[in-house]
Amino acid sequence: MSTETTAPATPAAAAEPSFPPRAAVIVGDDGLARCSWSASDPEYRRYHDEEWGREQHDPRALYEKLCLEGFQAGLSWITILRRRPAFREVFHGFDPVAVAAMTESDIERLLQDARIIRHRGKIQATISNAHAVLALDMPLDELMWSFAPPATGRRRPNAWSEVPAVTPESTALSKELRRRGFRFVGPTTMYALMQATGMVDDHFTGCFRAHA
Repeated sequence: MSTETTAPATPAAAAEPSFPPRAAVIVGDDGLARCSWSASDPEYRRYHDEEWGREQHDPRALYEKLCLEGFQAGLSWITILRRRPAFREVFHGFDPVAVAAMTESDIERLLQDARIIRHRGKIQATISNAHAVLALDMPLDELMWSFAPPATGRRRPNAWSEVPAVTPESTALSKELRRRGFRFVGPTTMYALMQATGMVDDHFTGCFRAHA
């Protein structure tokens, strides 16, 4: 049974309805209209402007994103962003070969490192996911992008209520990754990964990045 939370796993995941409805786009002090989730923190804004939704095909970066999305389950994404430099340090730049060589003593050491999320299951999953990457019979990017939905004909969201938390494609990707031995890759987490890596484009209508 999966231990993944069902809470939204991405800044722009579907939110509980609010009254009045939460604005989808906010204009910043620089005059640019952005997805409203990025307005609450400077690091969120940088992440939104420079990373979120841009197509990512680098296998190492996709492995990193997969693991960090797993660490995020049950937490806010800003918590992960602020700790990302430390995560990269302790997991050897998310080089699957180096991570796969980590041992139980490494796990115990990381459980004492307050700079990261000290969750034994997620640390162990990062290591086991490295083994799963190395066991693949195709590049990780090829596998993951094979589940990306067609971009043509897809409607851009206009409101928070139009952003799903799970899709058929994220469910299928989750199922395939689990079959191949990956952990903490539930459908909600995989849709967050799809959004973050440009497999889907969920920048709201009116956001300056919507046509980037």
